[in-house]
Amino acid sequence: MKDKSAENKSTEPVVSNFIRSIINEDNRTGKWQGRVETRFPPEPNGYLHIGHAKSICLNFGIAQEYQGVCHLRFDDTNPEKEAQEYVDAICDNVKWLGFDWGTHLHYSSDYFDQLYAFAEYLISQGKAYIDSQSADAIREQRGTLKSPGQNSPYRDRPVDESLDLFRRMKAGEFHDGAHVLRARIDMASPNINMRDPVIYRIRHVHHQRTGDQWCIYPMYDYTHCISDALEKITHSLCTLEFEDHRPLYDWVLDQLQDKVPCHPQQIEFARLNLTYTVMSKRKLIELVESKLVDGWDDPRLSTLAGVRRRGYTPRSIRLFAERIGVSKADSWIDMGILEDCLREDLNEAAPRRIAVLKPLKLIIDNYPEDQEEDCFAPNHPQQPDWGKRSVPFSKTLYIEQEDFMEEPVKGFFRLAPGAEVRLRYAYLVKCVGIDKNSQGEIEALHCTYDPDTKSGTAGASSRKVKGNIHWLSARHAQSAEVRLYDRLFGDPYPDSGGKDYKQSLNPDSKTVIRAFVEPALCEAEAEQHFQFERNGYFVADRIDSSPGKPVFNRAVTLRDSWGKITGKAK
Repeated sequence: MKDKSAENKSTEPVVSNFIRSIINEDNRTGKWQGRVETRFPPEPNGYLHIGHAKSICLNFGIAQEYQGVCHLRFDDTNPEKEAQEYVDAICDNVKWLGFDWGTHLHYSSDYFDQLYAFAEYLISQGKAYIDSQSADAIREQRGTLKSPGQNSPYRDRPVDESLDLFRRMKAGEFHDGAHVLRARIDMASPNINMRDPVIYRIRHVHHQRTGDQWCIYPMYDYTHCISDALEKITHSLCTLEFEDHRPLYDWVLDQLQDKVPCHPQQIEFARLNLTYTVMSKRKLIELVESKLVDGWDDPRLSTLAGVRRRGYTPRSIRLFAERIGVSKADSWIDMGILEDCLREDLNEAAPRRIAVLKPLKLIIDNYPEDQEEDCFAPNHPQQPDWGKRSVPFSKTLYIEQEDFMEEPVKGFFRLAPGAEVRLRYAYLVKCVGIDKNSQGEIEALHCTYDPDTKSGTAGASSRKVKGNIHWLSARHAQSAEVRLYDRLFGDPYPDSGGKDYKQSLNPDSKTVIRAFVEPALCEAEAEQHFQFERNGYFVADRIDSSPGKPVFNRAVTLRDSWGKITGKAK
């Protein structure tokens, strides 16, 4: 049965937000002649995480909603940390989420010639100058939030001298750090970003796209706004940490108003803060390099490579992004909301299968030794057109260990000595004996069955019992590796308040077991999703699983089991 989760479109109703209100007003006034053009501008220096997914869904989603276009633009201005590996991974992430940039794949390096020409223009207009101080000296002169900055001794350097030095910087005459180009704005500005920011620096580094053509590279704040303008972006959506940078965004474009085709509007929104995880690039790198996780695509990480391997679907993430909405105020989103979005998607899209994760042998004493028969289970209880599948039944079965209790507590309605339960899709059985080893551990249960109570027959409804458990025929069950994943951290805010986030790592975040699965699961294709009845939603691992050698990752439980780990109800 084909997994339909990736094909489903989000049916979540569109909720109004302040960004839509701005665009609606722009369309009403004709500000952009009805045009909506956005962009997603990642740096190719690492792997994207779930916070980036919010931005991807917002930028591409807004463009789709208004019949516009969204550009994918790589901010490749820092070649020391960039690699084609990251470019490829980011492109794959965006496509996996269901978005397409069409012909609008761009790089900041596409504009290096124009950025350089604009920088020369700013120098010629007295709006930029070459500073020959060290980075430490420039930093000390910036001032603080309470005190103004100090003018550089090079601030009034003659235009011709600055132009000459800038051209020689480009020609490679100087070592790294010898000079920088600074915008000449206002060292007394209350906004530190406006205190003559550096807009070009020397870096003798090979660039993945331009090779050794350049040894000076523009800074992000200078590059980003010009790239937006050259691409005729209308609404430049970014997270709140760039709000204080907006005056610089506007200042650069104001100086170049006769040089660039438009002046986009920068609009800030709150970034995603998700409980029980970390999304700091530095901390993600530390987790990977310290081998506290199994790489960038570890299913416990917040990277998109990780959540995809965990079993999250594109639709569930789009649904999550729409459900949490867009605001101007930072807030924390509970991990349970993301998990519920996945449950909601897979409840509709995942076919049902049987797996016994912690097996206990059950022998039906009065069932013929060499007899076997077929029982029939629906592929999806709410999708009758998906049909049924055959599940073989025989004398010796496997059930879950937790479905038997030798001394049952009040409210336990599963199997116990003398108790009767229904084997789902099969018969009623009654426990009549227990086999134990020399250490007193239970090795097998003995039961008798009522042959007149098979599911789907008239006798099935003649007697009712409260317990209903799943099972597999020991003769037919297949072995599979199953990885039980849970939240990586036991603390909802692992990196807040100056804490060492590594102290909050959940020791039970990954458990690898050998389980038994029904035969059909052995042919599961990579990234195919299933609901293992009563055990949760699982996915065939996209890297390690193959037909005949299945490996399944638990994407999410059927219900919240977090209280079992923390000892608290959520």
